Amino acid sequence: MPGKVTTATLLELKRKGVKIAALTAYDCPTARMVDASGADVVLVGDSVGMVKLGYENTLPVTVPEMLHHVKAVRRGLGRALLVADMPYLSYELGVADALANAGRLVKEGGAEAVKLEGGMDVAPIIKELLRINVPVMGHLGLTPQAIHRLGGYKVQGRKASEAERMVTDAKVLEASGVFALVLECVPSGLAREITRKLSIPTIGIGAGPRCDGQILVVDDLLGLGEGPPLTFVKRYAELRSLSSQAVTQYCQEVRDGRFPGPDHEFSK
Repeated sequence: MPGKVTTATLLELKRKGVKIAALTAYDCPTARMVDASGADVVLVGDSVGMVKLGYENTLPVTVPEMLHHVKAVRRGLGRALLVADMPYLSYELGVADALANAGRLVKEGGAEAVKLEGGMDVAPIIKELLRINVPVMGHLGLTPQAIHRLGGYKVQGRKASEAERMVTDAKVLEASGVFALVLECVPSGLAREITRKLSIPTIGIGAGPRCDGQILVVDDLLGLGEGPPLTFVKRYAELRSLSSQAVTQYCQEVRDGRFPGPDHEFSK
């Protein structure tokens, strides 16, 4: 297993043709497990709003909420690169806000990079973040913070004009200095084209197999969420059903007087 992963490591993995494995994490125990299992990148996504905080979408997530979870994940990581999402309105209103909020995620939270959604419109902010030595990951395609403008959670880039714009945005982001680019819910052919045209790695989620790496929400991978998985999600376990069975059994044993038993009490 390679040593500590940095932004330079990811560039080297792309050069060598080695796929990048990325996952989300929102707490310390999960971060420890993901890190020990070999993930290269751990993203504390603003998806925490939906996965852990009960929000309908990512828009309500605040910088203090992100800081809370980034700090927890930081304590669980040793090898993986820690990237923190910048939540909605933490960077869109101006450079000063973007610098202050990203600085907090790095200085207080322990993040090693931040992720921004958007194309050429966020290029000036990316350049300013790099000026204060904050590495930036880009994000194109389905950008959840723009969900109302996009009209829902749906594949982006199917129209020729949309695809052309996304290729242009990807090139602009690379020129602005991002070290990697997330492509979310993008047709696999378009993702392949963008990947081939960039020298920085692409990390796909619902973007097919030809990106330089993949990312999933860890709760989706483990089968912890409610309802059927999204099309692009592969469940490697069904822990929600197992956990529910365990809790149901516990409640029944408490009511039946079977727990605690002799093995679970102190006699003296």
